Amino acid sequence: MSQDPRTALVVFSGGQDSTACLAWALSRYSHVETIGFDYGQRHKVELDCRGRIRTELAQAFPDWAPRLGEDHLLDLGLLGQISDTALTESRAIEMQANGLPNTFVPGRNLLFLNFAAALAYRRGASVLVGGMCESDYSGYPDCRDNTLKALQVAISLGLDSPMTIETPLMWLTKAQTWALSETLGGQALNDLIIEHTHTCYLGDRSQRHAWGYGCGHCPACELRREGFTQYQREKGNA
Repeated sequence: MSQDPRTALVVFSGGQDSTACLAWALSRYSHVETIGFDYGQRHKVELDCRGRIRTELAQAFPDWAPRLGEDHLLDLGLLGQISDTALTESRAIEMQANGLPNTFVPGRNLLFLNFAAALAYRRGASVLVGGMCESDYSGYPDCRDNTLKALQVAISLGLDSPMTIETPLMWLTKAQTWALSETLGGQALNDLIIEHTHTCYLGDRSQRHAWGYGCGHCPACELRREGFTQYQREKGNA
């Protein structure tokens, strides 16, 4: 694949999906930077994983190392202050009357991408990469393809500069996300994802499973476990 000369900025939380997106971007763009957000999330441990993942990626994949640029961490504590959700408060995770889980943080991805776009503009990047997906359980409205297409138009107009939002996981199941990361970096990348990324909503890294660390019973852990099981099953039947 020929290398895209543009600079990409990856919304990088330290989880499985954003790590797969970072690998996807590194395999395509000549220069890639990362951005993370501290918004008072309950699973703040994910932020502690980000630096280690970047280091491990650069060491395990020397072809990608020269393309991996600066990391940026922004304080969005205000989002946590105005949120009343199971991701920002210690409460049980459950479905709400509107059909959305109470892990939905209203405006989160909209703010993430707007702040990322502002930074990208200053850094000379014209591509934003995010792990938003319509295929998982959540149905978050700010992860939907139509939402992000509209946001891309609004951001490009507001900056008076073309800004592309890429969502390589948009139509993938979690099993297909595992398969994608294997395609990008082989078993070495999936081993890195298992060992160093964080997904668990409860912030639990005391329990190690075949698919990684987590409590094993929150929706994020269940999704990751089920996807890994399906991926392993399909891989075995291939």
